[in-house]
Amino acid sequence: MPVRKPLFNDGGNLKEMSTSQVDEIVQQTVYQYAQNPSVTLSVVNTGGNLGTISDTRLQAGGHSSSATSYPSEAATAEPSVVTVNYDKISSATTSVTPTSDTGRTWPIWQDSGQIKAMTIEDVKDTFLHPAIDSLVSGSTGDSQGGTYHISTNASVSGSTEVSGSSTPVFTDTGANTSAYQSGSIPETLDQPQTLTNYYLHRINGATSSPTYTSPVFIKTDGNLQIFANATLESLLGEWIRYTAVSSTDGYKIGYDINGSPGTNRGSGMVDQRLNGSGNYQTRFVNANDYRAQEFPNGTLTTINTYYLTIKKY
Repeated sequence: MPVRKPLFNDGGNLKEMSTSQVDEIVQQTVYQYAQNPSVTLSVVNTGGNLGTISDTRLQAGGHSSSATSYPSEAATAEPSVVTVNYDKISSATTSVTPTSDTGRTWPIWQDSGQIKAMTIEDVKDTFLHPAIDSLVSGSTGDSQGGTYHISTNASVSGSTEVSGSSTPVFTDTGANTSAYQSGSIPETLDQPQTLTNYYLHRINGATSSPTYTSPVFIKTDGNLQIFANATLESLLGEWIRYTAVSSTDGYKIGYDINGSPGTNRGSGMVDQRLNGSGNYQTRFVNANDYRAQEFPNGTLTTINTYYLTIKKY
């Protein structure tokens, strides 16, 4: 269906809205979604339904000892990989029952001089679907209010950290190589340090209701009337929330980790790990006690990058 141009009252005359006036109502629709999104993400301790992502790091190999000489590097255990899994993001939807289309529910438009009420299909193409397209874009501004992104910062202007307690949804860790000392062999195997924390944020959206020109609709008695802002905004809010969870036209909103198709939202969550084969070290304790151990070493290398993705489907 084509995009309609609703009619508005211009000093007692009905006029077609311009493209910019229609876009203002689309922005109002986005604003309504931001006030009460129907597809939400939360931070949980474990068991999140968006799946599992893994942080890996090296730890030291177990030490070897001898009463006669230093154990050789070949006889000393290599560093091994520690894996920590994160499944801390859960998605949920809210059931919405919107106002039914009575045939006069929505704004009017002009078809070859004939006044008609927009159908719900017209409303989808003119207001709802463009609003969903805006919401699921890769940007993270006011026009994506009520949707989510990942940041390395616990506080982001224009967004709200979802856990409420600055709980990371993913932490990239690495071996703290400076903590391993030959004079302390046998060293504790796993001595990690935090490299980067990643946090889930919800975009707040516009701080005030966007202005727009209110269109005209047909009353039950057949007369024309300008929409009260509260009435139109309520309709738009119900229907955008319904569309986001129940669209049969490919305009539901969904989230994944590394989803395809999908648009990346915010920072990629990077798993880095040292790539060395082991830093062989020895310790002389006494004539009857020779020790050796291999510590983590190498250069940090990216193993995986995980993105929160948003999609319409």
